[in-house]
Amino acid sequence: MTVVHPISRAWITNGGTGAQNYDEFADDAEITEIITAAPHSALAVEMPHLAPDSLGKSFLESLPDAVVRLERAKSEGRYQAAEHVVVLYRISADGEAPAYGLWSMVETGQISTSADEPGLVIRNEDVFISKVRERVALAEAVGTLLSPVLLLQTGKGEELHAALADATGKAGEPAATDVDPTGRTHAIWVLGPGELQTQLLDLAGGGELVVADGNHRSLAAQTGGLEHFLAVVTTPASVAIQPYNRLVSELPADLGDLLGRLRAAGATVTELPRPAQLPAKTSIEVYAAGRSFAIGLPPDPDGTAVENLDHALVERVLLRDALGLDAGDKRIAYIGGDYPVEWLRDEVDAGRADLAILIAPVTVDDFVEVNLERLKLPRKSTWFTPKARGGLVLAQLR
Repeated sequence: MTVVHPISRAWITNGGTGAQNYDEFADDAEITEIITAAPHSALAVEMPHLAPDSLGKSFLESLPDAVVRLERAKSEGRYQAAEHVVVLYRISADGEAPAYGLWSMVETGQISTSADEPGLVIRNEDVFISKVRERVALAEAVGTLLSPVLLLQTGKGEELHAALADATGKAGEPAATDVDPTGRTHAIWVLGPGELQTQLLDLAGGGELVVADGNHRSLAAQTGGLEHFLAVVTTPASVAIQPYNRLVSELPADLGDLLGRLRAAGATVTELPRPAQLPAKTSIEVYAAGRSFAIGLPPDPDGTAVENLDHALVERVLLRDALGLDAGDKRIAYIGGDYPVEWLRDEVDAGRADLAILIAPVTVDDFVEVNLERLKLPRKSTWFTPKARGGLVLAQLR
């Protein structure tokens, strides 16, 4: 029996509510700018304290504003209700193969984070608990899930991909479309009960499901006691992994001290005659004070494959040992693949950050190996693209 189910009470966008997920931004000001330009964006509900008319309030203080915004959007007809549905999903762009997914509900009790914990949904990254608490509070306040967890179907991925491609190809005009900042078009089709819905649900739940995006949202479902969470089940052929870099502000050591500490820890440090860029695996590049360096961080000979990934070495050797920073320190910004290397260097040159840390993306092979071993990746180490849009399909909880 499948662990993937229809959405009992869904709200489907009529357009204008689509948004990047709340955790896809390098700084909060971008979110406020988007809400200002698109006040009906789901971001105004997901990040209520950053909406222009709530600035100055804390996240918790602004939750009543989120409730009002969502109910207003429904009453104004920006969403239409649907019951016992799944939603076909296609993301397309010129020069790219289409990506496919299925909006649905997945059993929270199936989440597994270790080899001795049964379940078909594998969560593979550490999280920031403060972000989880915010997601729990929001779900309790609005009684609705607005952003999906992106799940990778590993057992029947090829079959699901083919079935979704066929279903969207025959579905006619989509119920809604939305264009994201990268120029990709997100199209959805609502599918009610019937043979096709049952077939797609069986394929979507036909093997282990790996959390590709939405680790905080999946843990929030557990912490909040939800029986199901909103998900887009996608396929390996629909995704790629992009870099996930870091910016550090208010550097607690000057550049010379940092380089000296890295050398003392066994790292190799080579100044580069060119601007720092994305490196190959097993080394990183950093940019500070107009200078660029290639850094070879020392692996732990007794460490696991996860502990010796580049992102883990950055967290342990550079951030913790050399700079004395915990991974959750507010001075560290985690910058996903939508932001190019040039943007990170510009942030340093403009004085908005002191250090850019450039890290090769985790490979799909690394990702699969980690999940098969039921180990956890370091925080913010996989930036899957394309991203599912929030605000297209909502799941009402009560």
